[in-house]
Amino acid sequence: MIFRVLDDSFEGPPKIAFLFLARRNLPLDFLWGSFFENADVANFSIYIHSEPGFVFDESTTRSVFFYNRQLSNSIKVAWGESSLIQAERLLLGAALDDPANRRFVLLSDSCVPLYNFSYIYNYLMSSPRSFVDSFLDKKGGRYNPKMSPVIPLNKWRKGSQWITLVRSHAEVVVDDEVIFTVFKKFCQRRPPVDVSKGKQNIKLQKQHNCIPDEHYVQTLLAMSDLEGELERRTATYTLWKQSATKMEREGWHPITFSYANAGPQQIKRIKDINHVYYETEYRTEWCSNNSTFVPCFLFARKFSQGAALRLLSEGVVMSL
Repeated sequence: MIFRVLDDSFEGPPKIAFLFLARRNLPLDFLWGSFFENADVANFSIYIHSEPGFVFDESTTRSVFFYNRQLSNSIKVAWGESSLIQAERLLLGAALDDPANRRFVLLSDSCVPLYNFSYIYNYLMSSPRSFVDSFLDKKGGRYNPKMSPVIPLNKWRKGSQWITLVRSHAEVVVDDEVIFTVFKKFCQRRPPVDVSKGKQNIKLQKQHNCIPDEHYVQTLLAMSDLEGELERRTATYTLWKQSATKMEREGWHPITFSYANAGPQQIKRIKDINHVYYETEYRTEWCSNNSTFVPCFLFARKFSQGAALRLLSEGVVMSL
């Protein structure tokens, strides 16, 4: 158990705030319920952004840990739009109301923990840094020139939305109005390909394409000169595959782990990863914590219910 003064005048047992960004319910609640059963309730808190009006109770979740943990001010979210980063900001804002929350972990409804609570707690609490993979977007990528001069190109960053923040950085995200306003206006995804529109798709696909959740926090922290306070990597593992069709450019899509490919060997392979290579910066990020080399990832996605059942039944993620 850690009892110490952190960042400011707060004293007491610090907590990890687990922030779930859900479409509706939490399909892997049974796995997370087992995870939290082995934790001291004084060491964590839970917040869920779900669709407006959805309530977590005995009829909608299999774990008491999620009862009434939904935000009362949730909004309708659409992938690739600024509503997604607004939902993240709402989660962080709610968690900041509790001064005991010192680490803030953003999770999807398909995320699983790779270790038991004690390991994850000590890992995060021993690091003074946020875990945010932040790298230069090659050739400006989805940067919209209309963002200048508020957001200059040399501050444009890309990364995963599945971030882990210390309290001071969470406050920066919640307090921001300038960068978020620019994103709402100028960072928008182009319309998806609609085969019924034929050649008109060519014109639509020439529109500027910007995915807010892949850029917002990374760019905001760069604009705030805080990159020196980051572990420039995410703590959540995702396995990507490439796909392409005649109507669209190559795109990256995350692989969903099923029962068949979520066994002990696969989980061990993820746990054994100790570095990440960022091609656009020719940078290898060796994963460390207070100058000690550590495994890179604490969580992983995307996992199906079948995969989560296997992890739970075989005790894969609850052991070190």
